[in-house]
Amino acid sequence: MKKEQLELVRGSGNIYRDFDVPDADVRQLKAILAAEIIKTLDKKGLSVRKAQGLTGIDAGDFSRVRNADFRRISVERLMTMINGLGSRVEVAVKLRRAEAGRAAPAP
Repeated sequence: MKKEQLELVRGSGNIYRDFDVPDADVRQLKAILAAEIIKTLDKKGLSVRKAQGLTGIDAGDFSRVRNADFRRISVERLMTMINGLGSRVEVAVKLRRAEAGRAAPAP
């Protein structure tokens, strides 16, 4: 059996961008926020019902986050969920020059 040489490709840190998924940065942000929500729920031992009682946010939203279904949840809603659980969100923005062959996003 002949061994194939595999090409090593370093990712950008955003898998959605690496696979040219539309709205890659928003999807990445939602995934990061959801991970924080799940981590907090697990750390505090909260079910989605207990999280609802604590925050007043619908248990269905917490369930969607646990199932990585972000289609109907906004970034603002995720941030509200995190704040309701007692955590805080800090956002840092890094501006980079556009990569060769890619247009810079419109302002």
